[in-house]
Amino acid sequence: MIFFARPWLFLLLLALPWWWWRRRKHEVDAAPVSDATPYVATASRRWRLLVPPALRALGWVALVAAAAGPFRRGDRTMVASDGIAIVIAIDVSSSMLAEDFAPSNRLTVAKQQAVAFVRGRTADRIGLVAFAGEALTQVPVTLDYPALERAIGALSVGALQDGTAIGSGLATAVARLRRVPGKEKVVLLLTDGVNNRGLIDPRTAAGTAEAFGVKVYTVGVGTEGEARIPTGRGLNGFRYEMLPVQIDEPLLTEIAEQTGGQYFRAIDAASLGRIFRQIDRLERSRVDVVRYLRQEERTRPFLMAALVLLLLELLVSSTLVVRVP
Repeated sequence: MIFFARPWLFLLLLALPWWWWRRRKHEVDAAPVSDATPYVATASRRWRLLVPPALRALGWVALVAAAAGPFRRGDRTMVASDGIAIVIAIDVSSSMLAEDFAPSNRLTVAKQQAVAFVRGRTADRIGLVAFAGEALTQVPVTLDYPALERAIGALSVGALQDGTAIGSGLATAVARLRRVPGKEKVVLLLTDGVNNRGLIDPRTAAGTAEAFGVKVYTVGVGTEGEARIPTGRGLNGFRYEMLPVQIDEPLLTEIAEQTGGQYFRAIDAASLGRIFRQIDRLERSRVDVVRYLRQEERTRPFLMAALVLLLLELLVSSTLVVRVP
């Protein structure tokens, strides 16, 4: 359905009856002739004289409609959706390149599952933090999901100092949530190692999260036993060795329990996917969200119609209906 931003401009259409009356008033009377027989056929085609003014009138209507600002109004709907502030903190240390999540490494699978998690939300504000030996906010808490997905896809090993600073990663994520309005705040922290870098103790960061009402879900990423883990770079890329998998599960469990969250262990791609889906189900709160679709302007079709009608008037006036002085 078409609506108009300036419907009062349709008052200009009142000029049409006046114009038509004035035109009829100034028509020149036919000259008297003694024999009208030759003009009978011409008189039967008198309707052609009405075509140019009719086209001009329709063109004027189209121009007025275009000036009135036609648009298609978006739907207004009330929907039940989520309203939680979430920060995903992902470990990007070199050990995340371990190839025990066949056919990909840990980081690739974690990125895929994080993107799937984001796509499953609707009205949540979500941010992204990357950490290794240091932590860095990649995306502040936002509703711009496409930008968030691009940032997740761009995560890579080597951008930050290597190591595992769980405390710094958690503290940075909590800082992103500290000033966000709302009661429901969650950190989803994925790591595959033991805290060995950073100036912030993980337990101190957990205490800060608890104080600000931030719930932390921790995920230990890695198989049990040994995994093919990169130990350095060579001319042809990383060098890999089979090394024991070390994840500080007691620490991650303590952080989760202290803040009201849960600890999970992902030993392969399938289990990591299940963990993301479980967290997705756990963190659901219903709020009413009003959505408006963007209004679409419809001025161009009316302008095009006016142009075509006026061009047709000129064409008919110069061919089918020619005025003779």
